[in-house]
Amino acid sequence: MMNVYFAGLATESNSFSSIPTAEAAFAIGQRRGEAVFADRGMYGALAVGLRELVMAEGGVVSPGLFAFAQPGAPTVQAVYERLRDILLEDLRAAMPVDVVMLFLHGAMISQACWDCEGEILAMVREIVGAETPIGVALDPHAHLTEAMLANATVLCFMQEYPHTDGMARLEDAWRVCLGVARGEVSPVHAVHDCKMVSFWPTQSEPMRGFVDRLLDRRNRDGVLSISFVHGFPWGDTPVTGAKMLVYADGDRAKAAALAESLGREIWDLRRETQIRDMPLAAALDRMAAVNRGPLVVADIADNAGGGAPADSTFVARAVLERGLTDVGIALMYDPQAVAFCHEVGEGAEIDLRIGGKLGPTSGDPLDVHATVRGIAKKATQVGLSGLVGLGDAAWIEVAGVHVILASERTQCFGPSAFTALGLDPTTLRSVVVKSTNHFRAGFDPIATDVIYVDTPGAIRSDFAHIPYERFKARYWPKVETP
Repeated sequence: MMNVYFAGLATESNSFSSIPTAEAAFAIGQRRGEAVFADRGMYGALAVGLRELVMAEGGVVSPGLFAFAQPGAPTVQAVYERLRDILLEDLRAAMPVDVVMLFLHGAMISQACWDCEGEILAMVREIVGAETPIGVALDPHAHLTEAMLANATVLCFMQEYPHTDGMARLEDAWRVCLGVARGEVSPVHAVHDCKMVSFWPTQSEPMRGFVDRLLDRRNRDGVLSISFVHGFPWGDTPVTGAKMLVYADGDRAKAAALAESLGREIWDLRRETQIRDMPLAAALDRMAAVNRGPLVVADIADNAGGGAPADSTFVARAVLERGLTDVGIALMYDPQAVAFCHEVGEGAEIDLRIGGKLGPTSGDPLDVHATVRGIAKKATQVGLSGLVGLGDAAWIEVAGVHVILASERTQCFGPSAFTALGLDPTTLRSVVVKSTNHFRAGFDPIATDVIYVDTPGAIRSDFAHIPYERFKARYWPKVETP
């Protein structure tokens, strides 16, 4: 009977963040062994899906460690090493294995290692030997390294942003590994450096069509897998930036030609595919003019999903000073304010100092007189193909502005971040979300329009001026023709 080891270790490391990524950050999203199958988050969905695929082939899944942390600063070295070693210990306990399947982010940096995924894969390869297939599903906001390529049989990066295709890419990796195990395919890879640093949302044209064409090329004419690796702009590594990765069945020239062709295609679309944000004053004008909502306003620079604090007050302060009403804001990270709201209870009025606590990119704290409209213990929202925890949470109203406060730092994925506290966002004229693009999956069906606002937050989209130290290569938009 085929034995498949499955494990996951993931975080997205922002080299410029001051928010620690240590034991507490990973404790929230950590499972081990059979417990993962009962998990209601992304790991549980992936584990159950893979188990069904493996069982259909007469095999079993041996689950190991699964650990996830919200993006922040590079992981404390001792914490990374402990989690890495548990994953490897679980692999040794599962031996002999016929296939290794992993879910890794691709942009994890520790204090002493800028390529955690490459190191993990090298250690896994040493344990299982040269012949055992190793398949990996990854986030597209990743750094593609030689160590990753050398030690994995196939790397399949999610192609949707918002990331709605984690299971599809895990299945792609499984199918390639199954073919290798049966002696049916011999994957070889090629990479094209796109020489760009940016973000590529995929819900709208021309990216929508590009991704559809890319996915359509798989499993035809000897092409096994194609990934556009977006890269993570705020991870400072020697290989930061966008890459095109193609696996072909035994034909490296075919893989190289297709990688270059697709890489040049995305290069030609570079200006048309970018998020276009607007100054805060212009966004406030749009919000003031709304007759029917909700208008969704993305505060992209304070996205916890990129390592931002998620407690910046720039937009909230401007909205209140402008006197706008029927506005919702989610999610603001402030455990102390949440604790005070839970202490006084629903319906109470309270003086609160919210946000502005985690550094200069958070802005100044905002002092408000608020009414507590709702509280919830261990609240969750729908996101990333599962449930994402908010921790204890509170809904406060301040002069017609509704703020959802969370005790766990996370971005706003969709309307459930509001409805979990009892607030229906469709009753509001405007909704401000601290997210870059993942919110689109949940909010597009109800939004009258979506706009992106430029604020002085932690992950501004000024890609030409990110203060890299390790990354020395020429890239667009810092250089017009790199």
